[in-house]
Amino acid sequence: MPLLLRPFVRCRLGAELLVLWLGFIGVTCTGSEHTATATQPAAFSDLLPHFLVEPEDEFIVKNKPVMLTCRSTPATQIYFKCNGEWVHQDDHLIVRTVDPSTALPVMEVTIEITRQQVEKIFGLDEYWCQCVAWSTTGTQKSQKAYIRIAYLRKNFEEEPQAKEVALDQEVSLRCHPPEGVPQPEVEWQRNEDLIDPQSDPNFFITTDHNLIIKKARLADTGNYTCVAKNIVARRKSNSATILIYVDGGWSEWSGWSSCGADCAMWRSRECTQPSPGTGGKDCQGLDLQSLNCTSEQCPQTAGRAEDVALYVGMVAVALCLTLLLIILVLVYRRKKAGLDADVADSSILTTGFQPMGIKPSKPGVWAPRPRRPLTHSKNSHLLTIQPDLTTTTTSYQGTLRSRHDGPGKFSMTNGPLLDPLPKGSHTLHNGKLNSDPSDFVSRLSTQSYFKTLSRDVANTSYGTFNFLGGRLTIPNTGISLLIPPEAIPRGKIYEIYLTVQKKEDLRLPLAGCQTLLSPVVSCGPPGVVLSRPVILSMDHCSDACLDNWAIRLKKQTYEGAWEDVLLMGEELVSDPYYCQLEAETCQLFSEQLGTFALVGESLHMGAAKRLRLVLFSDAYCSTLEYNIRIYCIDDTQDVFKEVMQMERQLGGRLIDEPHILLFKDSYHNLRLSIHDMPQAHWRSKLLAGYQEIPFYHLWNGSQRYLHCTFTLERLSLSTCELTCQLCVWQVEGEGQSFSLDFNIAKDTRAVDSEFLLMDTNATALAGPSAFQIPYLIRQKICSSLDTPCPQGADWRMLAQRLKLERHMSFFASKASPTSAILDLWEAQHFHGGNINQLATVMADIGKQEAMIFLVSDGEC
Repeated sequence: MPLLLRPFVRCRLGAELLVLWLGFIGVTCTGSEHTATATQPAAFSDLLPHFLVEPEDEFIVKNKPVMLTCRSTPATQIYFKCNGEWVHQDDHLIVRTVDPSTALPVMEVTIEITRQQVEKIFGLDEYWCQCVAWSTTGTQKSQKAYIRIAYLRKNFEEEPQAKEVALDQEVSLRCHPPEGVPQPEVEWQRNEDLIDPQSDPNFFITTDHNLIIKKARLADTGNYTCVAKNIVARRKSNSATILIYVDGGWSEWSGWSSCGADCAMWRSRECTQPSPGTGGKDCQGLDLQSLNCTSEQCPQTAGRAEDVALYVGMVAVALCLTLLLIILVLVYRRKKAGLDADVADSSILTTGFQPMGIKPSKPGVWAPRPRRPLTHSKNSHLLTIQPDLTTTTTSYQGTLRSRHDGPGKFSMTNGPLLDPLPKGSHTLHNGKLNSDPSDFVSRLSTQSYFKTLSRDVANTSYGTFNFLGGRLTIPNTGISLLIPPEAIPRGKIYEIYLTVQKKEDLRLPLAGCQTLLSPVVSCGPPGVVLSRPVILSMDHCSDACLDNWAIRLKKQTYEGAWEDVLLMGEELVSDPYYCQLEAETCQLFSEQLGTFALVGESLHMGAAKRLRLVLFSDAYCSTLEYNIRIYCIDDTQDVFKEVMQMERQLGGRLIDEPHILLFKDSYHNLRLSIHDMPQAHWRSKLLAGYQEIPFYHLWNGSQRYLHCTFTLERLSLSTCELTCQLCVWQVEGEGQSFSLDFNIAKDTRAVDSEFLLMDTNATALAGPSAFQIPYLIRQKICSSLDTPCPQGADWRMLAQRLKLERHMSFFASKASPTSAILDLWEAQHFHGGNINQLATVMADIGKQEAMIFLVSDGEC
């Protein structure tokens, strides 16, 4: 226990001041000049010490020590304790005074803390100090003061990325400053000038240091830098160039010109409101329109008698052609009515067609189709397909067999128009369409709206369809378009295409935490009239948990802009779009054709994307160096297909099965490292311990082929056996590892060996061959289940048994709920659908119509 502080008096003895320590009683000192008496204050013995100054938190910058101070009254002694140990009394600097207003003693103590003292326990615990004050009554402890070594690392955890943004759009620049103590402050610069949101409210800096440009202006084009600073240092990120582009806009149409000699007048418009600038798109559409003049306006005259005779002859021919057309229409309608009435006896709608005397081509292969003329309507952005009436007709005698028959079947995939003939003969209309798909894409791209259509023939399919419906598929991408029966109005024939767009070819605006979750898919032509929704199937790479995401369906307008048309989980049955989100696939009901994509915005840091990790190496290696490439791509089949095709061209080979990694929205980067190589034979040329892919590059989803390359070096050309461990992980997140053990000389498998499962189905199937459920059976099921049943044995029970009860309100809004359910079943089970399982569900419901599914081929 420290000695008690004794009151002191000062007695002047001669010319000197004598300080005497006395007890708690009064003492009188007599000197030559005067006498002083000191007495203890009456309340002093009853007071606990209280602190006038307590130690504060401090930071050690470089090697400069810090001073901690403590002041208390009334106090007889004060000592510091640091990390539970008393500081030696010799290290205390003590100053004693008396409070003139209360006559109470005041004691102030100061100590010095050096960097070496703090570093002794650095990493084990935080260094802290606390002072303890005594009086005659008891003790008091001050608050703890924490002493930390200040620093600011050099590398930013996330740096802003360059962007191209349309005028008036929102811009989001992300910045995660380097780790530092104390926490660094963040400011932003544009072209080295400080951005002040107070003076320019178009800028906003979020609490997590991101810069938001609320409405992009041309003046906002420049180089943006994120600056982090604290008491130690000031760091700058790499600059990100922001380019604000202007898409062109049409003026108002000019007035019509006077009627010309060709009996036509014209009007024009210009791409000047605004003019395209800084890389913006040109206006889409026509800049010139023509219109036929009326007879009064046309300068040509018909004064000659020969012209009158010519006109009379033309009118007569027109009348004859009109009468002939009416007769043909009446005959066609009568035959079509016979087909509808006798559908139970004509299995033409429930099966494929097996002609006799013709050797079928490869099963499921899309047969050549006649080219159909493209005509321009008043709305030039719509593609109207007229039937080709110049077709040849060939009749065959034969039997009808199911699309699931043996390999001898002939797939009628060119969208036939079938007419019943007496005695079981049927007519197949064969047109003259060029079978070259590149010709179709070239023709389509000449239309004003289709100038941005992908010309990648390998990722495009098309076909000709009528009211019987059909299906388009892009092999090995998971993308397909189901056209249900009756979706195309009777009497109409559409030439429909399906293509997957290159993400780099489209400007899909993404802001904040948004990310592209699916391929960008186009189906068209847009603007065609549909009687029922079609179903577009495509992969997505989210974790499929709507609690973690706000997932929106985006559609591209005719002008090229993107608009939100649907928010998952908040669909309205009155909307023209509806989505069924499955674990890896999205089924989109759409009453319109167009260009679509799924964009997700994470609601919290638990949201995750699925990344597919794919390993490739050189198929042949004749040098000491050997490369291993690790692709980190969105887990969708279309991206995987592109990577496989690219590696095949590079001469690469797949060296392990792909792994799936959940990549969370935690702003943490992805790290890749290689370990456990036999040091006697191999070494890595990587200087650092790991490679790193920035978070934003992966999260954005617009960079398709992100990968890291590990360059290894074998110490001898005779070394061929390679064993190692490859690790891929997100900082503070999930990880995956690959254990490799193979011979680089013997294993020369190409990339499309057993790992690339080729889709051998036809890219286009028209009519009954496109569906699992025969048309006649489908009609019977719909008529049986559409009618509500008091016991619940109707379409509602079918939806429950197929685990589709979440969409009850959507199905109920349709004229035939059962038909919508069966459409979705067809879309889900095209490749692996078991129709007997559906028959079992129907039997459980109590509908005996399903038993026809189980009839064998021989009984048919």
